[in-house]
Amino acid sequence: MDTITLVSLVMLGLILAAAALLLFQRSQGKTIPLAVIFVLALFALGLGAIIGFVHKGEDYQAYQKLAWRDFAPEHIAPLVAQGYTVFVDITSDWCAICQTNKAEVTHREQIVKALMADNIILMQGNWSESNRTIESYMRAEGVPGVPYNKIYGPGAPNGIQLPSKLSISDVLNGLATAKQVNR
Repeated sequence: MDTITLVSLVMLGLILAAAALLLFQRSQGKTIPLAVIFVLALFALGLGAIIGFVHKGEDYQAYQKLAWRDFAPEHIAPLVAQGYTVFVDITSDWCAICQTNKAEVTHREQIVKALMADNIILMQGNWSESNRTIESYMRAEGVPGVPYNKIYGPGAPNGIQLPSKLSISDVLNGLATAKQVNR
């Protein structure tokens, strides 16, 4: 538990204790305005909601654990032959859809966990500047621009092209299909 969470929980406990103490004193005949107790209860509720909201969610920094390799299309087929699944991400810094895909899909904790599974190799090509390797690959794929994601694996040695606008289910289904060993 980090320091901010600990301090927040201590503050929440103190506010709740103060409200309970004031309620107790009021029940013993002291003249404590109900508005004071009500305001303390609202503060406690608000702080509790903030703590819950901040710590209930997913790990938004999980994507930093992903180990992307530089895009090398010549390595894809040999890796697939060895039983690996290769997730290819051709992106660009200036591409709005690419940034949306990252925020809504590839940087989400659920996808990060799936991409960190055994036998998955991540390759990323950044096409923000001219790059002959990416240009020749994209030309061979018949795709004019970014974003471009494709998953190769034992179940899809020629790859599964994902839609430009990714969804979590697109990636999870693509990974599952590409991992399947054809018999």
